[in-house]
Amino acid sequence: MQAQAVQAQKKKRRHLYEVDFMRIFFIFGVLLNHSTTVFLHEMSSTGWEHLALLSTHLMLHFTRMGFMFMTGLVLTLSYYNRNDWPTFFKKRFAGSGWPYLLWNFFLLLAMMVFSDPHLANLSVFSQTYFDAIIHGDRFYLYYILITLQLYIIYPLIVTLFKRLYNYHNWILGISFTIQMILMFVIKYVYPHIDKTHWLWWFQSYGVNVFTYQFFFIFGTYTMLHYNDMWAFIQRHIKLIATFTIAMGLGTVLYYTWDTKIMGFSSAAALSPHQPYMLVYDTLMIIFVFWIGKCYAYWREHGIWPWFEAFIKTGATISFGIYLDQTLGLNILTRIVSYFNLPDWGFLLLIPVGYAFALAVSFLIALFCYKVPPFGIFIGRPQWHILKKNRDAAKARAARKALESK
Repeated sequence: MQAQAVQAQKKKRRHLYEVDFMRIFFIFGVLLNHSTTVFLHEMSSTGWEHLALLSTHLMLHFTRMGFMFMTGLVLTLSYYNRNDWPTFFKKRFAGSGWPYLLWNFFLLLAMMVFSDPHLANLSVFSQTYFDAIIHGDRFYLYYILITLQLYIIYPLIVTLFKRLYNYHNWILGISFTIQMILMFVIKYVYPHIDKTHWLWWFQSYGVNVFTYQFFFIFGTYTMLHYNDMWAFIQRHIKLIATFTIAMGLGTVLYYTWDTKIMGFSSAAALSPHQPYMLVYDTLMIIFVFWIGKCYAYWREHGIWPWFEAFIKTGATISFGIYLDQTLGLNILTRIVSYFNLPDWGFLLLIPVGYAFALAVSFLIALFCYKVPPFGIFIGRPQWHILKKNRDAAKARAARKALESK
């Protein structure tokens, strides 16, 4: 592919409706992945139902890398040609930083009230909160910590692509090679290394931004070569779809191979950080991108108005759904724990449980988006609405003062 600048950024930045669809697809996939985990914990570890559900779990792990790809793509669409990094840092750190701090605090407070009274001790709560912020290991908020790290290095990514303008294919190829080597090291070497004296940032590679470097680079590359990427996908979609579906189904055999032949634990076999998953995730992202483009075409040719409105709203609050999903999942966990069912009963309940967790998470995010000042919880503060309401209140007070004279 020939290197090209993003033409839309030279003019007025266009809205990518395919990106709206991808946001919905990936966040719904995340909720499905986490909802099935709720039911896994209720099943007997020796039943065929548990094994069947566990062996298909890896199939849904592409959503994590999908979000990393989307982050690189959207940042490039919005900031690649602005060259105003102070404004970038101010806006992005506020947009992700405040929700990260607030949700960690709010959810720890809920834990203190409902399940862990030890957190009522101020020193215990403070230390637990600090650890949660630093390590990003609670409430599925690791993605936010990774994103905050990305904001720090993103100017370097932009500089790399701008300086090596004619070598973007090389950048992508080298990035993929490094990522593949990293996946081999994480799976086959890392578990056998003494990490006692390592910094936590290296020990906990799951929250290290460099663990996901290819997907950020891939998102940036895709945005800079948008038309070429789309033309390439269109030419090869049948082959891409075939390999994507085959590798998706192949995750079941891959899990079985890892646990039964290679001797890996179930947790290790389900890790998203594996060489096989790098290829599968990449193909799945490309496939979902194609589906998103199909949605964008459908939107221009007679889509159902209610479906378009749903995608638009869902895309707008998708970040909020990710942030508040712990609430929906915890409610689901409590409800499911009251059921005394055989494993096959829990298996049949998964669609209902998933729909419930998704609906709760969706509605909470929608509430925060619609009702000031809760927008700050989902990275969409309604300062303009609050200011408008305050100005209106002042105007009413002034009118009453004049009328009373």
